[in-house]
Amino acid sequence: MTGSAPRFSFPAICRKKVTAAFDGGRLTSDGGVLLLAQAERQLGLAERLAACIADPRDQARVVHDLGDILRARMLAIACGYEDADDLDVLRHDPGFKLALGKLPGGAIGLASQPTMSRWENAPTTRELVRMTGTLVDLYCASYPAPPIAVTLDIDETVDVVHGGQQLSFWNGHYGERCFLPIHVYDTATGRPVAMLLRTGKTPSGAETAGHVRRLIRRIRRHWPATRITLRGDGHYGRPEIMTWCEKNGIDYVFGLPGNKALHADPVIVACADACATDRALGLASGGPDVLRRYAETRYAAKSWGPTKRRVTARIEATSLGLDIRFVVTAIETGTPEHIYDALYCARGQAENLIKLHKTQLKSDRTSCRSANANQMRLILHTAAYWLMWKLRQAMPVTVTLKNAEFATIRLRLIKVAARVVETASRIRIAFASACPDAVLYRDLAITLRAASP
Repeated sequence: MTGSAPRFSFPAICRKKVTAAFDGGRLTSDGGVLLLAQAERQLGLAERLAACIADPRDQARVVHDLGDILRARMLAIACGYEDADDLDVLRHDPGFKLALGKLPGGAIGLASQPTMSRWENAPTTRELVRMTGTLVDLYCASYPAPPIAVTLDIDETVDVVHGGQQLSFWNGHYGERCFLPIHVYDTATGRPVAMLLRTGKTPSGAETAGHVRRLIRRIRRHWPATRITLRGDGHYGRPEIMTWCEKNGIDYVFGLPGNKALHADPVIVACADACATDRALGLASGGPDVLRRYAETRYAAKSWGPTKRRVTARIEATSLGLDIRFVVTAIETGTPEHIYDALYCARGQAENLIKLHKTQLKSDRTSCRSANANQMRLILHTAAYWLMWKLRQAMPVTVTLKNAEFATIRLRLIKVAARVVETASRIRIAFASACPDAVLYRDLAITLRAASP
């Protein structure tokens, strides 16, 4: 910025006039983007995704290669700039230029918003499928060795639309025109697995079974012997999914909506009556107001055919009456309490991961008209999720930010002001002397650099 930038003032301090202007020169407010760039270099994420897209440009005239275009976009998203419009200014930010291997004083900046937008709309459906598969491959490669077992949580989340976008659909439950993209996470570790944009109606069993089949087959290429458990709410307790899982050796734990047949099951009735009676008798002697019991039975809905499956029930007696929740599972070992409390209820963590993806990385900014462009955005936001996850993983277990949300990590480690000084022989980055997380920042830079290829 030049000295002609408009000036403004603040209240005087100790009789001294306070004025300001955005003319500080080569400064960046996102010094942490350099940490994200090192995390991306470890993952090789931009180049992996760029390899999935055909680039018809004359390479002799290319200024910004496709890998750099995608890298700049995912770094911007991770830093909190979810709109491509922000790149028109950020393309000259010295921190971002350094993150992409460019000199801060160079005449050529990063790709502009029109370039970003063109490439968001460029990939074909086949290329988007390849990119989604590449993210699944990245998930598998993020483990140093195939794990013995993993649990994958599958769920959809509402993504409200504000126009006539392809795939938008009125959903009566949410009272909005929306998408219902499917999110899959390895919840125990916080790793994203796959994100799929889809129409705003609840997925059918056949549709979900198709998505699950393609996902599991991709994972099996890398982990043929890993025990995989699929977990989801009542939307996914469909016969098509359960049948496919049983035929292919996949465990599942799904919520199961209650019905008259389940509530009339003799085992469930007996346990529920005993629970309500014991609570009433216990209250007379100062017992708890809420009493919980567990039961299991074998059940087959009409749509399931003759196959009876294991159903566990959590039965709770309160002052409001009985509350019974059901879970259907292919896992034959473990008590009903373990199935419900330890396995099924752990899926609640997936809601927190969706919040990181959707709210803190703004992956619901799917405002393009075409479905392909919106799927591309979902892929880019998932890539930004990987960068934030990698940065958090590199932290020592003793620091408080190890379990922090992405918004907190961004505030503490990425939104760090720095002055960039470029001389003939070196580039120096001067951070604020009073930065509260200076030690952690330095340790992360050393750790990520040591692990980079």
